[in-house]
Amino acid sequence: MSKICTNISLDGELKAQAQELMADLGLDLSSAITLFLKQAVREQRIPFEIRRNIPNKETIEALNEFGRMKSDKFEYKRYSSFNDIMKEACEENVEYNPSK
Repeated sequence: MSKICTNISLDGELKAQAQELMADLGLDLSSAITLFLKQAVREQRIPFEIRRNIPNKETIEALNEFGRMKSDKFEYKRYSSFNDIMKEACEENVEYNPSK
């Protein structure tokens, strides 16, 4: 079977990460893509599960709290500006350093 050249567009960082991983596995990127395509053709489907990222418990709790904050305007303190938040934080001896 003769080989042909195919161009694909990738994010540069993704390509570099994939090349590093494939090298650790003893493959080059072209071989890895060929393996993927052969498996897809053999199975007549994408050969792995594609699903949404499910947030962890901490993220779900934060999203729920944000929803409560939006819906109950009286339970949570509100500020009219970021400077007001920082003023209060400084009054409570909370150190703010945006360069960290």
